[in-house]
Amino acid sequence: MTTDVTRADLHRRRGLRGLPSDLLRRGVAIAAFCTMLVTAIAPASAQGIPLIRDTEIENLLNDYARPIFRAAGLGSGRVTMRIVRSDAFNAFVMDGRNVFIHTGALMQSETPNQVIGVIAHETGHISGGHMAALRARIAKDQTRALLMQALGIGMMIAGGVAGGDTSRELGSAGQGVMMGGTEVVMRSMLAERRSQESAADQAGLKFLEATRQSGRGMLETFERFAQQEYLSDAHKDIFARSHPVAVDRISRLRDLVQKSANYKEKDPPALQLRHDLMRAKLTGYLERPQAVLNRYPATDTSLPARYGRAIARFFQGGQNGLAAALAEVDGLIRERPDNPFFHELKADFLKRSGRMQEAVPLLRQALKLLPDAPLIRVELAGALQGTDAPAAIAESAELLRKSLVDDQNPQAYRLLANAYGKQGKVPQADAVVAQAYYLEGDIKQAQIFAKRAQRGLTPGTPDWIKNDDIINYKPQT
Repeated sequence: MTTDVTRADLHRRRGLRGLPSDLLRRGVAIAAFCTMLVTAIAPASAQGIPLIRDTEIENLLNDYARPIFRAAGLGSGRVTMRIVRSDAFNAFVMDGRNVFIHTGALMQSETPNQVIGVIAHETGHISGGHMAALRARIAKDQTRALLMQALGIGMMIAGGVAGGDTSRELGSAGQGVMMGGTEVVMRSMLAERRSQESAADQAGLKFLEATRQSGRGMLETFERFAQQEYLSDAHKDIFARSHPVAVDRISRLRDLVQKSANYKEKDPPALQLRHDLMRAKLTGYLERPQAVLNRYPATDTSLPARYGRAIARFFQGGQNGLAAALAEVDGLIRERPDNPFFHELKADFLKRSGRMQEAVPLLRQALKLLPDAPLIRVELAGALQGTDAPAAIAESAELLRKSLVDDQNPQAYRLLANAYGKQGKVPQADAVVAQAYYLEGDIKQAQIFAKRAQRGLTPGTPDWIKNDDIINYKPQT
């Protein structure tokens, strides 16, 4: 039997006078939590995560991570370290192929071991298959929550139709089912999350032990955020919210770390220097010049301090700023002529000042010192394009093609499109622009340029096939 009930009738029924605010909050909470987790496992490019690319920092993070990945059985080249531009102290994984770490975490970590500890923890999530388990849990719990809500609403509607005492009883029972359903789902998800975090700790410590590194850095990081458990969410760091730190978890972690034979192991001085240079570089590029100069006063003559000051001087602006920055970096080059990143830094200052030709020999030297550096090849290609000479454009295109073999970089594809455009190779230019959009997650624009390119490409050639793949690509829903 079916009963037609108008919306006005429903609102007049005692069982459906509107959902209580607490129930609405719980419903919104479960919906938001599921949305957050689904977003977390979507491709980074589609989410517009602001990634930073830098050879020096990526090389350092890869050196930190490589032994950990090997100990976890993940092999070489299977997992990539990604740098997210964000002041927040955070790191996360979205799949089994990438570890994302915020610039805030890198700048706030005082030792390599603290960053290595974070990487070990996130590797624990990958090796434990936690993201796959999370996806399965989301699918199951979302279905469960919807069924509970549907059952609750059905009971409330039935109560409204019945009227009298039966209406009140069924309406109350329906609300209880809905509230209880969302509460159960939330508790279930949070319990699994806590379990995964604890398992990632244990696995991370195992990887550190296997590589004869101390777990002190991991412990220091989590002790720091355990103190934030008592803060409101408005003042709590994102790492503390996404990695809940219970007192018993810290206690177990501390006990395991302190019992390790590697507890007192320290980072090698050379590695600590690279870490400090990385922090100075990030500080110089991401913070206000005056803040950088306050952090690294003229009395500090260390390499990291001079590195940070050189960048800050440049961003102070004006001709005096450029002159001061070049003088500072020239001193670094004289002291460490074998450091490719000091040459790269000076070239960056010159390129940003429109002095492309002067940047070219510096980038050639940086690439000579570090031949396997796709990003430096891209920088050199960009500087060469500033000259507009046919030979320089041809060399630029060759450098970019070589860089793309090792590193799929949207910027390299766009520069290659510019080189092809100057050479009159319009279909090829459209084809590589399509590749750039595809890597950035803009499938619609990628397909527009791929279709345009295909009209001028020879069917069956590698470029034609790549563009055909883009045209026929259908995003998963």
